[in-house]
Amino acid sequence: MEQTERKPVDILFDKYAESHQDGTNKLIHWICVPLIVFSLLGLVWQIPFPQLAFLGQYQTFFNWASFLLAFSLYYYFTLSPVLFFLMIWVVGAMSFVIVKIEQAVGLGSGTAYGIYAVIFVLAWVGQFIGHKIEGKKPSFLEDVKFLLIGPIWLLHFICKKIGLKY
Repeated sequence: MEQTERKPVDILFDKYAESHQDGTNKLIHWICVPLIVFSLLGLVWQIPFPQLAFLGQYQTFFNWASFLLAFSLYYYFTLSPVLFFLMIWVVGAMSFVIVKIEQAVGLGSGTAYGIYAVIFVLAWVGQFIGHKIEGKKPSFLEDVKFLLIGPIWLLHFICKKIGLKY
């Protein structure tokens, strides 16, 4: 019987999973990883973006988070077009909430920075508690690319659950 070659994304998931075996740590990741992505996106969104005349009416569609998303989503696309597509929906929903917060408290306001900073710090504290429970260091301490793998690692479980090949 011929064995099929494993996809690079599956190899990354296997490596990531090595330090994510404990049920409590996995649960914490289901909560904290999306919160970290959301808060990081929100923080970067707040950084003032230069006014570029050539963008005209599209100026409001660009901020520093646009570039963070472009880089991240391109990386996801190279690993799995299906996971890339799902991440577009995830970051779209997160962006919607960020815009609602921006409308409520103002872009770049101290309140906005505070909201995202508190979420970011608390979510990372949760992550490190999870890894303390697990008894293993976070994967990104070995290779920084695992900071990008966490979100799609969670999505791949959803794909498996619903029978969607990624």
